[in-house]
Amino acid sequence: MLNEEICKLRDKLNNSILSGDDYSITYKLSIELDELIAQYYRINTKNEADQNNKISQVLV
Repeated sequence: MLNEEICKLRDKLNNSILSGDDYSITYKLSIELDELIAQYYRINTKNEADQNNKISQVLV
């Protein structure tokens, strides 16, 4: 699941920061995490819009 991937990557990023990894590694992990989070929101926003459309159609 996407949630699990986000959690794993967040932990990896946090460990990178705490261990003082090279900035380029930390930055790369941060970008990857941002992309996963954006993907998560795109999916959930679309699902929410689809549900609202279904409810609207039932009410009409």
